[in-house]
Amino acid sequence: MSGPTPFNDRDGFIWLDGKMVPWREANVHILTHALHYGSAVFEGVRAYGGEPFKLSEHSQRLKDSAQILDFEVPYSVAEIDQICRDVIAANKLSDCYVRPIAYRGSEQIGISAQATKIHLSVSAWEWGSYFPMEQRLKGIRLTMAKYRRPDPATAPSKSKAAGLYMICTVEKHRAEKAGYADALMLDWRGRVAECTGANVFLVKDGVIHTPEPDCFLDGITRRTVIGLAKKRGYQVIERAIMADELKDFSEVFLTGTAAEVTPVSEIGEHKYKPGQISETLLNDYMAMVQPSRKAAE
Repeated sequence: MSGPTPFNDRDGFIWLDGKMVPWREANVHILTHALHYGSAVFEGVRAYGGEPFKLSEHSQRLKDSAQILDFEVPYSVAEIDQICRDVIAANKLSDCYVRPIAYRGSEQIGISAQATKIHLSVSAWEWGSYFPMEQRLKGIRLTMAKYRRPDPATAPSKSKAAGLYMICTVEKHRAEKAGYADALMLDWRGRVAECTGANVFLVKDGVIHTPEPDCFLDGITRRTVIGLAKKRGYQVIERAIMADELKDFSEVFLTGTAAEVTPVSEIGEHKYKPGQISETLLNDYMAMVQPSRKAAE
Protein backbone atom coordinates (compact mmCIF):
# COMPACT_ATOMS: atom_id res chain seq x y z
CA MET A 1 0.00 0.00 0.00
CA SER A 2 1.52 3.30 -1.06
CA GLY A 3 1.98 6.15 1.39
CA PRO A 4 1.16 9.84 0.97
CA THR A 5 2.55 11.65 -2.07
CA PRO A 6 5.99 13.10 -1.22
CA PHE A 7 5.97 16.88 -1.08
CA ASN A 8 8.76 17.13 -3.65
CA ASP A 9 6.88 15.09 -6.26
CA ARG A 10 3.48 16.66 -6.81
CA ASP A 11 1.54 18.32 -9.58
CA GLY A 12 0.77 22.01 -9.35
CA PHE A 13 2.60 25.29 -8.97
CA ILE A 14 4.69 27.07 -6.34
CA TRP A 15 5.35 30.80 -6.41
CA LEU A 16 9.10 31.42 -6.14
CA ASP A 17 10.87 34.78 -6.46
CA GLY A 18 8.33 36.48 -8.66
CA LYS A 19 6.87 33.71 -10.79
CA MET A 20 4.83 30.53 -10.71
CA VAL A 21 7.12 27.53 -11.04
CA PRO A 22 6.04 23.94 -11.76
CA TRP A 23 5.93 22.19 -8.39
CA ARG A 24 8.79 19.76 -9.07
CA GLU A 25 11.06 22.57 -10.28
CA ALA A 26 10.77 24.77 -7.17
CA ASN A 27 14.23 23.93 -5.83
CA VAL A 28 17.06 25.63 -3.94
CA HIS A 29 20.84 25.14 -3.95
CA ILE A 30 22.40 22.80 -1.39
CA LEU A 31 24.44 25.71 -0.01
CA THR A 32 21.37 27.83 0.75
CA HIS A 33 22.15 29.68 3.98
CA ALA A 34 18.76 28.86 5.49
CA LEU A 35 19.47 25.13 5.23
CA HIS A 36 22.79 25.45 7.09
CA TYR A 37 22.01 28.18 9.60
CA GLY A 38 18.22 28.26 9.98
CA SER A 39 17.93 31.78 8.54
CA ALA A 40 14.30 31.42 7.47
CA VAL A 41 10.91 32.59 8.68
CA PHE A 42 7.57 31.15 7.67
CA GLU A 43 3.83 31.27 8.12
CA GLY A 44 1.02 28.74 8.02
CA VAL A 45 -2.32 30.04 6.75
CA ARG A 46 -5.55 28.09 6.40
CA ALA A 47 -7.94 28.88 3.59
CA TYR A 48 -11.61 27.96 3.84
CA GLY A 49 -13.65 28.05 0.65
CA GLY A 50 -10.63 29.55 -1.09
CA GLU A 51 -10.36 32.51 1.32
CA PRO A 52 -7.28 32.60 3.59
CA PHE A 53 -8.24 33.35 7.20
CA LYS A 54 -6.66 36.51 8.67
CA LEU A 55 -4.21 36.55 5.78
CA SER A 56 -2.86 40.07 6.28
CA GLU A 57 -2.04 39.33 9.92
CA HIS A 58 0.03 36.36 8.80
CA SER A 59 1.76 38.36 6.06
CA GLN A 60 2.60 41.13 8.52
CA ARG A 61 3.99 38.62 11.01
CA LEU A 62 6.18 37.14 8.26
CA LYS A 63 7.72 40.54 7.64
CA ASP A 64 8.09 41.24 11.36
CA SER A 65 9.74 37.84 11.91
CA ALA A 66 12.24 38.55 9.14
CA GLN A 67 13.18 41.89 10.67
CA ILE A 68 13.88 40.18 13.99
CA LEU A 69 16.27 37.85 12.09
CA ASP A 70 17.90 40.93 10.49
CA PHE A 71 16.57 40.72 6.98
CA GLU A 72 13.77 42.32 4.99
CA VAL A 73 11.14 40.45 2.98
CA PRO A 74 11.27 42.27 -0.40
CA TYR A 75 7.47 42.43 -0.78
CA SER A 76 4.74 44.40 0.95
CA VAL A 77 1.98 42.85 3.05
CA ALA A 78 -0.50 43.52 0.24
CA GLU A 79 1.80 41.87 -2.30
CA ILE A 80 2.28 38.79 -0.10
CA ASP A 81 -1.49 38.58 0.38
CA GLN A 82 -2.02 38.60 -3.39
CA ILE A 83 0.69 36.02 -3.99
CA CYS A 84 -1.02 33.67 -1.53
CA ARG A 85 -4.36 34.08 -3.30
CA ASP A 86 -2.69 33.57 -6.69
CA VAL A 87 -1.13 30.30 -5.50
CA ILE A 88 -4.49 29.03 -4.23
CA ALA A 89 -6.06 29.87 -7.59
CA ALA A 90 -3.21 28.39 -9.64
CA ASN A 91 -3.58 25.09 -7.81
CA LYS A 92 -7.41 25.17 -7.96
CA LEU A 93 -7.69 24.74 -4.20
CA SER A 94 -10.53 25.54 -1.81
CA ASP A 95 -9.92 24.26 1.72
CA CYS A 96 -6.15 24.25 1.97
CA TYR A 97 -3.01 25.20 3.84
CA VAL A 98 -0.75 27.98 2.56
CA ARG A 99 2.96 28.15 3.42
CA PRO A 100 4.87 31.39 2.75
CA ILE A 101 8.56 31.18 3.61
CA ALA A 102 11.28 33.84 3.36
CA TYR A 103 14.91 32.81 3.59
CA ARG A 104 18.55 33.70 2.94
CA GLY A 105 20.00 32.26 -0.27
CA SER A 106 23.29 30.66 -1.31
CA GLU A 107 25.38 33.71 -2.21
CA GLN A 108 27.35 33.53 1.04
CA ILE A 109 27.96 30.75 3.56
CA GLY A 110 29.12 31.54 7.07
CA ILE A 111 27.84 33.18 10.21
CA SER A 112 27.95 36.51 8.44
CA ALA A 113 25.40 36.45 5.63
CA GLN A 114 24.90 40.06 4.62
CA ALA A 115 25.58 39.29 0.94
CA THR A 116 22.79 36.72 0.67
CA LYS A 117 19.71 37.36 -1.43
CA ILE A 118 16.39 37.19 0.39
CA HIS A 119 14.02 34.77 -1.32
CA LEU A 120 10.27 34.36 -0.93
CA SER A 121 8.27 31.27 -1.79
CA VAL A 122 4.58 30.46 -1.33
CA SER A 123 3.13 26.94 -1.59
CA ALA A 124 -0.37 25.61 -0.97
CA TRP A 125 -1.88 22.16 -0.64
CA GLU A 126 -5.01 20.41 0.52
CA TRP A 127 -4.93 19.78 4.25
CA GLY A 128 -7.71 18.56 6.47
CA SER A 129 -7.89 18.68 10.24
CA TYR A 130 -4.49 18.59 11.98
CA PHE A 131 -6.10 16.15 14.39
CA PRO A 132 -8.87 13.86 13.02
CA MET A 133 -12.32 15.23 13.93
CA GLU A 134 -13.38 12.08 15.79
CA GLN A 135 -10.23 12.27 17.86
CA ARG A 136 -10.60 16.01 18.36
CA LEU A 137 -14.16 15.86 19.76
CA LYS A 138 -13.23 13.34 22.43
CA GLY A 139 -10.01 15.12 23.25
CA ILE A 140 -6.43 14.34 22.33
CA ARG A 141 -3.76 12.92 24.63
CA LEU A 142 -0.65 14.94 25.43
CA THR A 143 2.58 13.97 27.12
CA MET A 144 5.02 16.34 28.81
CA ALA A 145 7.94 17.50 26.69
CA LYS A 146 11.53 17.28 27.88
CA TYR A 147 12.77 20.31 25.97
CA ARG A 148 11.62 23.73 27.15
CA ARG A 149 10.88 26.96 25.35
CA PRO A 150 13.97 29.15 25.69
CA ASP A 151 14.50 32.40 27.53
CA PRO A 152 13.81 35.32 25.12
CA ALA A 153 17.30 36.57 26.04
CA THR A 154 18.72 33.47 24.32
CA ALA A 155 16.49 33.08 21.23
CA PRO A 156 14.32 35.30 18.96
CA SER A 157 11.09 34.06 20.55
CA LYS A 158 8.83 36.64 18.90
CA SER A 159 9.84 35.48 15.42
CA LYS A 160 8.22 32.54 13.65
CA ALA A 161 11.72 31.36 12.79
CA ALA A 162 12.34 27.94 11.30
CA GLY A 163 15.12 27.09 13.74
CA LEU A 164 12.88 27.51 16.78
CA TYR A 165 10.84 24.49 15.64
CA MET A 166 13.76 22.06 15.84
CA ILE A 167 12.92 21.05 19.42
CA CYS A 168 9.23 20.92 18.51
CA THR A 169 9.91 18.24 15.90
CA VAL A 170 11.94 16.25 18.44
CA GLU A 171 9.13 16.44 21.00
CA LYS A 172 6.37 15.73 18.47
CA HIS A 173 8.24 12.58 17.40
CA ARG A 174 8.81 11.55 21.01
CA ALA A 175 5.10 11.99 21.77
CA GLU A 176 3.89 10.07 18.71
CA LYS A 177 6.28 7.19 19.36
CA ALA A 178 4.79 6.90 22.86
CA GLY A 179 1.22 6.89 21.51
CA TYR A 180 0.33 10.52 22.23
CA ALA A 181 -0.90 13.16 19.79
CA ASP A 182 1.42 15.94 20.95
CA ALA A 183 3.55 17.25 23.81
CA LEU A 184 3.04 20.13 26.23
CA MET A 185 6.16 22.25 26.64
CA LEU A 186 7.17 24.23 29.68
CA ASP A 187 9.32 27.33 29.45
CA TRP A 188 12.81 27.72 30.88
CA ARG A 189 11.29 28.73 34.24
CA GLY A 190 9.11 25.63 34.51
CA ARG A 191 5.91 27.46 33.57
CA VAL A 192 3.34 26.01 31.16
CA ALA A 193 4.12 27.42 27.69
CA GLU A 194 2.56 25.76 24.63
CA CYS A 195 2.43 22.56 22.61
CA THR A 196 4.78 21.88 19.71
CA GLY A 197 2.64 23.91 17.31
CA ALA A 198 -0.34 25.25 19.25
CA ASN A 199 -1.23 27.50 22.18
CA VAL A 200 -2.95 26.05 25.24
CA PHE A 201 -6.01 27.15 27.26
CA LEU A 202 -7.14 25.67 30.59
CA VAL A 203 -10.53 25.98 32.30
CA LYS A 204 -11.26 26.08 36.04
CA ASP A 205 -14.62 27.00 37.61
CA GLY A 206 -15.88 28.46 34.33
CA VAL A 207 -12.87 30.76 33.93
CA ILE A 208 -10.40 30.36 31.05
CA HIS A 209 -6.69 30.60 31.85
CA THR A 210 -3.87 30.76 29.30
CA PRO A 211 -0.11 31.31 29.62
CA GLU A 212 1.17 34.81 28.99
CA PRO A 213 3.07 34.63 25.65
CA ASP A 214 6.32 36.17 26.80
CA CYS A 215 8.63 33.48 25.35
CA PHE A 216 6.53 32.00 22.54
CA LEU A 217 4.26 33.27 19.77
CA ASP A 218 1.03 35.05 20.64
CA GLY A 219 -0.80 33.01 18.02
CA ILE A 220 -3.25 34.58 15.60
CA THR A 221 -5.74 31.81 16.37
CA ARG A 222 -5.04 32.30 20.08
CA ARG A 223 -6.04 35.96 19.85
CA THR A 224 -9.09 35.09 17.74
CA VAL A 225 -10.34 32.54 20.29
CA ILE A 226 -9.76 34.94 23.18
CA GLY A 227 -12.00 37.39 21.33
CA LEU A 228 -14.66 34.73 20.78
CA ALA A 229 -14.52 33.74 24.45
CA LYS A 230 -14.95 37.32 25.65
CA LYS A 231 -17.83 37.80 23.21
CA ARG A 232 -19.51 34.83 24.90
CA GLY A 233 -18.97 36.48 28.28
CA TYR A 234 -16.25 34.12 29.48
CA GLN A 235 -13.50 35.55 31.64
CA VAL A 236 -10.03 35.01 30.15
CA ILE A 237 -6.98 35.36 32.38
CA GLU A 238 -3.49 35.52 30.84
CA ARG A 239 -0.97 34.63 33.52
CA ALA A 240 1.95 32.47 34.57
CA ILE A 241 0.71 28.89 35.02
CA MET A 242 2.97 26.46 36.86
CA ALA A 243 3.20 22.79 35.93
CA ASP A 244 1.90 21.67 39.32
CA GLU A 245 -1.38 23.51 38.58
CA LEU A 246 -2.29 21.13 35.73
CA LYS A 247 -4.19 18.92 38.17
CA ASP A 248 -6.52 21.79 39.08
CA PHE A 249 -8.24 22.30 35.70
CA SER A 250 -11.36 20.60 34.35
CA GLU A 251 -11.03 21.38 30.64
CA VAL A 252 -8.06 21.98 28.35
CA PHE A 253 -7.99 22.90 24.67
CA LEU A 254 -5.41 23.93 22.08
CA THR A 255 -5.56 26.62 19.42
CA GLY A 256 -3.56 27.15 16.25
CA THR A 257 -3.88 27.66 12.50
CA ALA A 258 -3.31 23.94 11.98
CA ALA A 259 -4.96 22.67 15.17
CA GLU A 260 -7.87 25.16 14.96
CA VAL A 261 -9.58 24.50 18.35
CA THR A 262 -8.83 21.03 19.71
CA PRO A 263 -9.95 19.75 23.14
CA VAL A 264 -7.53 17.76 25.31
CA SER A 265 -8.43 14.69 27.38
CA GLU A 266 -5.07 13.99 29.00
CA ILE A 267 -1.76 15.63 29.86
CA GLY A 268 0.52 12.97 31.25
CA GLU A 269 -1.07 11.73 34.47
CA HIS A 270 -3.80 14.39 34.44
CA LYS A 271 -7.23 13.64 32.91
CA TYR A 272 -9.74 16.13 31.51
CA LYS A 273 -13.18 15.93 29.98
CA PRO A 274 -13.94 18.21 27.02
CA GLY A 275 -16.87 20.28 28.22
CA GLN A 276 -19.19 23.11 27.32
CA ILE A 277 -16.57 25.85 27.03
CA SER A 278 -14.29 23.80 24.77
CA GLU A 279 -17.19 22.69 22.59
CA THR A 280 -18.69 26.17 22.38
CA LEU A 281 -15.43 27.80 21.30
CA LEU A 282 -14.69 24.99 18.85
CA ASN A 283 -18.08 25.53 17.22
CA ASP A 284 -17.78 29.32 17.31
CA TYR A 285 -14.36 29.20 15.67
CA MET A 286 -15.43 26.81 12.94
CA ALA A 287 -18.53 28.91 12.25
CA MET A 288 -16.27 31.95 11.87
CA VAL A 289 -13.82 30.39 9.44
CA GLN A 290 -16.04 28.11 7.35
CA PRO A 291 -18.42 29.91 4.97
CA SER A 292 -20.67 26.84 4.65
CA ARG A 293 -21.26 26.77 8.41
CA LYS A 294 -21.98 30.49 8.45
CA ALA A 295 -24.57 30.03 5.74
CA ALA A 296 -26.15 27.11 7.58
CA GLU A 297 -26.58 29.25 10.67
